[in-house]
Amino acid sequence: MTAVLPSLALALLCLLRAGAEVPVQPGFNAEKFAGTWHVAAAVSNCPKFLKMKDGMKSSIATISFTPEGDLAMKLVWPLLDKCQKFELLFQRSGQAGHYMGTSAQEKRDLHVMETDYGHYAIVHELQQSGQESRTALQLLTREQDASPQLLQKFEELIPTTGLTKDMLAVLPKSGECQ
Repeated sequence: MTAVLPSLALALLCLLRAGAEVPVQPGFNAEKFAGTWHVAAAVSNCPKFLKMKDGMKSSIATISFTPEGDLAMKLVWPLLDKCQKFELLFQRSGQAGHYMGTSAQEKRDLHVMETDYGHYAIVHELQQSGQESRTALQLLTREQDASPQLLQKFEELIPTTGLTKDMLAVLPKSGECQ
């Protein structure tokens, strides 16, 4: 199980169809975007995510920005009997709201597609490992609950990313890992 956990975090961050132009929030404001978010729903074509999605609970993402403008993300996931923590760093690109992560094994593109800063954000990422690419989309909310209208808006975006609704996980609230 522990070998799957880092892959799960990366899978949940996968958000982009190869070669597609992903929109970014116009006038993206990093200062307003920073803070605590709840992962209320996620959709991905990552095989590890698809195997685990039905047992997952809402997690917490804390987003901050470095003085250089890079996006730092701390994730806390409730898994079985413990809280699993991950830290990810995405470098800013030339476009506000678009960030890139690179390691020896993979490349990631993260786009903040849409946000109102105070209630929700929709984040999209592509993870590229060799010839394999995985896409994911996440609905982030400031409160643990996502309104039916937000969930509908999120679901309407799923086909535009090359994903399908059967890959969707609406994550139940969790009082764990606060």
